[in-house]
Amino acid sequence: MGQHAKKRASQSLDTEKRLAARHLEQPATIEAFLAQQKGQDLLRFITCGSVDDGKSTLIGRLLWEAQQLFDDQLAALQADSKKHGTQGEDIDFALLVDGLAAEREQGITIDVAYRFFATSKRKFIVADTPGHEQYTRNMVTGASTADVAILLVDARAGLLVQTRRHAFLTSLMGIKKVVLAVNKMDLVGYSTKTFAQIKESFESFALTLGFETITAIPISALKGDNITERSAQTPWYQGPTLMGYLDTVEINTSKNDKAAFPVQWVNRPNSDFRGFSGTLAQGRINVGNEIRVTASGQTAIVADIVTMDGSLASANAGDAITLCLDREIDASQGDVLSLASIPLEMTDQFEATIVWMHQDHGMPGRNYDLKLSSQWAGASITNIKYRIDINTLAQVASKSLKLNDISVCTLSMAKPIVFAPYTTSPTLGGFILVDRFTHATVAAGMIRHNLRRAQNIHKQALSITRPDRERLNGHKGKVIWFTGLSGSGKSTLANALEVELHTRGMRTYILDGDNIRHGLNKDLGFTDADRVENIRRIAEVAKLMMDAGIIVMTAFISPFKREREMARELIGAESFVEVYVSTSLEVCEQRDVKGLYKQARSGKIPNMTGISSPYELPKNPEFVADTAKMSVKDVIYNVARLVVLA
Repeated sequence: MGQHAKKRASQSLDTEKRLAARHLEQPATIEAFLAQQKGQDLLRFITCGSVDDGKSTLIGRLLWEAQQLFDDQLAALQADSKKHGTQGEDIDFALLVDGLAAEREQGITIDVAYRFFATSKRKFIVADTPGHEQYTRNMVTGASTADVAILLVDARAGLLVQTRRHAFLTSLMGIKKVVLAVNKMDLVGYSTKTFAQIKESFESFALTLGFETITAIPISALKGDNITERSAQTPWYQGPTLMGYLDTVEINTSKNDKAAFPVQWVNRPNSDFRGFSGTLAQGRINVGNEIRVTASGQTAIVADIVTMDGSLASANAGDAITLCLDREIDASQGDVLSLASIPLEMTDQFEATIVWMHQDHGMPGRNYDLKLSSQWAGASITNIKYRIDINTLAQVASKSLKLNDISVCTLSMAKPIVFAPYTTSPTLGGFILVDRFTHATVAAGMIRHNLRRAQNIHKQALSITRPDRERLNGHKGKVIWFTGLSGSGKSTLANALEVELHTRGMRTYILDGDNIRHGLNKDLGFTDADRVENIRRIAEVAKLMMDAGIIVMTAFISPFKREREMARELIGAESFVEVYVSTSLEVCEQRDVKGLYKQARSGKIPNMTGISSPYELPKNPEFVADTAKMSVKDVIYNVARLVVLA
């Protein structure tokens, strides 16, 4: 028998022995298996790193070595290894984790795959996170609940951009203990020099990331070196095996005395029972404690703590409970309850680190929905302070947020929310941003700190109000928002409407695009980010003038529907009249009063709406002014009716 055949036969015999051992030791049901582990503590960890560094193979090897695979899993693994595997006739451990068809076809991890296993010492939940840059958002998801990160590095390639990205994200998500698993050591001859160089490079890069411990281990996930037993191939390595480290590493149990109970549901099955249901995010609540609704300040005494298994005298972080109080209070989904003696903070402005997760760019001034715990609120990015360069950790100036960018920004909320810095409370410090139109999650964020001015700025009550001014003027304040391409006739129509309204004795004013850019917005250019900020400022000014009881006409291209909707929301739908001047691009180019289209076609204007920058058509404007079919007189007659009758 040849050497290769002997090796194959030996591997086959070893596989059969392992199968037999597992069959003898394996509990009959998953319930029995979990019962065996009762009383052990739980360690959550992630595997991360660049593409093809061996993350899935490592987890598959850990599951294999833990001897806790069921017979059907083993049979499926053997069959899949022959069909999809990359190891010839040998078992491909990565297939235990890479469950998506696309993953098996491409040999990569796309989704976050969670697996459970246990040893005699503790239980584990492991998240296998994708290595490709476009799946950075999936990695953030996996890291959000982890205690330890195993950062894999291919010994042949060393530290790559994605390795650094994942190391930074690991730090950002609050993971303090990292294993630097230098994988595929068998492919570099188990070189101690290679291992030392990678270890030194990573420790130098990670100096500012705030890790408590970095444990470097030379491994071969495929061969099993230093996974559960010390490898004879690395006699120069004296540290722990990977499984030895996971079995003994101390789990940080951050204790936060500030009880936080986000209300998820007002539980009222009948007239005799009313409680507030949710999961206690942090701290401890006892029967008899006085609790406070953070937003309103109402207080009550906890009369009972109800669970599926009966009442409790006290509840700890992580418990799913229903709080019954001694009196009726006004609280609903989204409210956060706390101990009255240890109140929580609220803010409407804060600084945060944002991981952008969407193809559409994020821009200052654009409005999103923010979800923090059970709270929802409108939010906008007021400033992008800087983007973080993953390679150097340098702070780089940026005007927008692109896919996978990690940036420090300031945000403003439409209403105050309960919060805490992410470093002290992931529950009250971690949030997502959701696009209002597509409902896609566009970003994940971690609050760094409150902006002090949020507590120092208060709305001043004025003696003379908008209704007082409107009575004096004899009409209501309104905003007529003309939108359309350059040259469509917005300014002409706005001017004609003002003349008509002025003759009727109404107080009016026109905010025209060109005029505003000579003063208020002369610092803005024509990039998408600047266009968003341009419209945000105009909307704020128009709202103030409307508050003075004036009928305001705005004549701006305002190409993005998000910003037009932001203006509508800010001003109030009942006072906002959107007029879409629907002149075609061909007609606008023929007019070309300012010569802008000619310059854009020759490449002299890089961000010309309709040519090199998009114009998003209004979906439901109050009036469509088709200047190809309607005269100016007809348009003004119809819009004036809207102003007077609305």
